[in-house]
Amino acid sequence: MSADKTTTFLELLTAHERSLSLYVHGLVPRDSEAEDILQQTKLLLWKHFDDFTLGTNFIAWARKTAFHQILTHRRQKKREHLPLDEEALEALGHAISELAEEGSARQEALRACLTRLPTEHRQLVHLRYFDDLEIDQIAERVERTEAAVYRALSRVRMTLMQCVQKQMETHS
Repeated sequence: MSADKTTTFLELLTAHERSLSLYVHGLVPRDSEAEDILQQTKLLLWKHFDDFTLGTNFIAWARKTAFHQILTHRRQKKREHLPLDEEALEALGHAISELAEEGSARQEALRACLTRLPTEHRQLVHLRYFDDLEIDQIAERVERTEAAVYRALSRVRMTLMQCVQKQMETHS
């Protein structure tokens, strides 16, 4: 396999790794088993990457591969009591996929809304949620009262919530 193809595979896997991991962990209750299935899935994705058509939906292909790995795992563990049949497991997998995609769309909407905030408001959000500072620490840093910072953050959160809702409505 060429270096370009290897790079492409690694870029696609990296971009979708969290979503794939959430999918598998959502369907397999035991973390150690989920991790084993995830690793096996990644190996299969690499082994069969030549079968993947670039430009198509990588995460859908990866989830399908993971789903088959989960079914194989369940068949091997058939002696144990497994609470969901294959049809229920497939329905659950579909629901998890939809939630992951919605979460990703919501994150994109939030990023877009954050960029629209005035600089002073973005600074407050950054100090509170990225630097994880307490209200009193933020007040000291921006030379405002704690009450003023609290009110400003409340207004910013409301603005962001409304903006994200509007973004989600226009993109659905």
